[in-house]
Amino acid sequence: MAESLNERSQNILEAIVEDYIASAEPVGSRAISRKHNFNLSPASVRNVMADLEEMGLLCSPHTSSGRIPTGKGFQYYIDTLLEVRDLNPREKQNLRNSYRFKNMRMEDIMQEVGRVLSGLSQYTGLVMAPKFISTVFRQIEFIRLSQGRLLAIYVSETGLVQNKVIEADPSLTPRDLEHISNYLNEELNGMTIQEVRAKLNEEMHKDRVEYDQLRKQALSLSCAALQDEVEDQVYVSGASLMLGQPEFSTPEKMKRLIQSFESKKLLIELLDRGQSAQGVHIFVGSDSSDIDLQGCSLITSNFSNQKGAIGTLGVIGPVRMNYSQVVPLVDFTAQLVSRVLDREIE
Repeated sequence: MAESLNERSQNILEAIVEDYIASAEPVGSRAISRKHNFNLSPASVRNVMADLEEMGLLCSPHTSSGRIPTGKGFQYYIDTLLEVRDLNPREKQNLRNSYRFKNMRMEDIMQEVGRVLSGLSQYTGLVMAPKFISTVFRQIEFIRLSQGRLLAIYVSETGLVQNKVIEADPSLTPRDLEHISNYLNEELNGMTIQEVRAKLNEEMHKDRVEYDQLRKQALSLSCAALQDEVEDQVYVSGASLMLGQPEFSTPEKMKRLIQSFESKKLLIELLDRGQSAQGVHIFVGSDSSDIDLQGCSLITSNFSNQKGAIGTLGVIGPVRMNYSQVVPLVDFTAQLVSRVLDREIE
C-alpha cells in the first residue's frame, strides 16, 4: 500500500484523518485547501480525494462533498503516517503524579490504572491483571468456614489475591491449618502457578506411604485450591465516556457498545491479542473484524514483572481517536506498572 500513494496523496490523506479526528465531521476539499499549506486548488484536492476513495481509504457518509477515512484509511495512517513523539520529562512526571499506588492491593492498582487511563484519554480504560497461571506464589492460608469447608486465600508476589472455597477433612484443627500453610509457603515460595501445579502433581503421584498425614493433607488442600483455572480479571473504567462520542449517538449503536463492554469474554479476547505483541499495539475495528470492534480502536501494551507475570492495559475509543496522544500514554503507563510490580516505585 505504501508504494501506491505518492507524497501528495499521503499529505492529503493525513490532513483528512487528522481533521476528522479533531472535528468528527466529513472533511471537504475546500477546507483542506484553505487550512493546509499544500499550494493546491480545491479542484486538485478533490481529484486526489476521489483517487483515495477509489482505493478504499476514504468514503462519503452523505451526498455532500466531504469525506471521512475508512478503517482501511485509518490503518494506512497508523502504519505509514502516524508520528508518535516521546513524552517529555515534565509530562512523564505529571503522569506519575496522576497515580496513587502506595499501599494499594493488586486489585486496587489495576482499578487505579484503568481510572487514570480513562481520565487522561477521555476514552475507556481497560486493564487485564496478570493471568493466574503466570503469577508467582507468595503464600497461601486456610480459614475454616464450617465443618468440612475451608476458604483458601492465595496471594501472589505482586499482591494478587484469589479466594476459593474447598472441601476438607473436618477433623483439621486451626493449628493443623497453620502448619499446613507454613509448610506450603516454604515449599512453594517463588514458583509460578504452572511450576506449583507440576510439583504438586509429581508429589501426589508418589507412594503415599512416604508422607506423614499432615503432608498428605497439605498436598490435597493445595491441589484443591490451585489446580482449577481462575477466570481472568478485567477492569473497565470510563465506559460512559464512549457514549458521548458522536459515533455512538444512536440508540442502536449505544446498545451494541454497552453489550460489548458487558461481555467479559470479548474484552479478554481483545486484550489477549495484545499479549502476543511487543510494545504498543493498535487494533482498528471494522465490519470484517473477527472480534466485534465496529467503530472502535484499541491501543494496548503489556506490563510485566521480572518473574514473567504478564498483564495488559489499554484504551478503547472511537476509530477517530487521537492516536498521537493516546499511544505514548499507554506505553509509558505500561512501563510504570511494570516497575510497580517489581516494587521499584510506589
